[in-house]
This record gives sequence, C-alpha cells and structure tokens, in this order.
Amino acid sequence: MSFTLAIGEKAPDFRLPATDGKEYALESFAASPYLVVFFTCNHCPFVIGSDEVTRKTAEAFREKGVTFVGINSNSEQTHPNDSFEHMVQRMNEHRFPWVYLRDKEQTAAKAYGALRTPHFYVFDSERRLVYTGRGVDNPRETDKMTVNDLERALTELTNHQPISVPLTNPIGCNVKWEGQDAHWMPADACDLV
Repeated sequence: MSFTLAIGEKAPDFRLPATDGKEYALESFAASPYLVVFFTCNHCPFVIGSDEVTRKTAEAFREKGVTFVGINSNSEQTHPNDSFEHMVQRMNEHRFPWVYLRDKEQTAAKAYGALRTPHFYVFDSERRLVYTGRGVDNPRETDKMTVNDLERALTELTNHQPISVPLTNPIGCNVKWEGQDAHWMPADACDLV
C-alpha cells in the first residue's frame, strides 16, 4: 500500500474535536452527497495564500451537495501556532465555511497519507476517493494561479462526469510530524504523479 490513499479507496473514519466545541466522525457528514477532506493548518503560507480561493470553491459547491472538512494534524511542538487554541481563534476571525478538526495524535493524517498543507481529498457519494492533490497550481500566490484542480474535479463530480485529472501533487508545507524535524517526511511518502 502506498503512503497516500489511492484513487477508489474508501475514506478512512475519524473521530476528532472541532473548533465549534463538537466532535465529528466520518458519519457526521453522511447527509452530504460529496465530501472534501483537506489537511490544513494555521501558519503555512500556502494555506494562508489559498484560503480565500478554497472558501469560494466551498461556497460555490455547497448547493451542489459538497461539504468541506478541514483537518489540522500539525505538531504544535514544531509549530506552536498550530495549537487548538489558535485554530479556534483563526475560525472566529475568518469564519471559514468548513468544520475545522484537530488531529493531535496524527491518526487521520496517517490514515489518509497527508503529505502537505493543503492536501485535498475528494470523495463521491459512496465515499470513494475520486481526486487527491493540490487545490490550485500556485497556492502561495493565487493571483498567479492558472489552474484550479479542485474546482475542476468538483465540477466533473457534481455533473456526474469522469474525473479527468484524478491525481496531482499537493503543493505546500509538509505536515509537521510529532517528534520529527520540521522538514521530515515519512520514508514511504512520495510524489503522487
């Protein structure tokens, strides 16, 4: 098995606390026809640079049955700004249109094979993976982006078309793994394409 969840595989379950004070599992989103799970954080310039594009995509596809779920798996020992308290503060400030979950034990990051922040996973109505990788081709400077891969995948999915590009490499900071150097990546983590 590769490090990152493969196209066609089922979404791994999770049970994680959110910034809204509730706890969520995969089944919490059962009413949504489609699900986007993405690994994100508070500090990464690639996340900060593309958050508003992600917001627009989430809002545009909400009426088509797409729910977005953000997960922060970063070690707060490596980056104190990625603590749960800072997550709550960030959501209060920005009011993003997604649930923001804390994966302190990094179990979700390992189950999904998250490589970077942001890293997107798009699931169909059966919760099978149909797209994974980047949101856009220049998340740090979205005024220079030329491709929105996430929007294309969601357009195709919600129009019941095959996903033309199911795999791209996520672009961003690597996930900050507990007890490791800030730039460490698991040995079996590799490019998706």
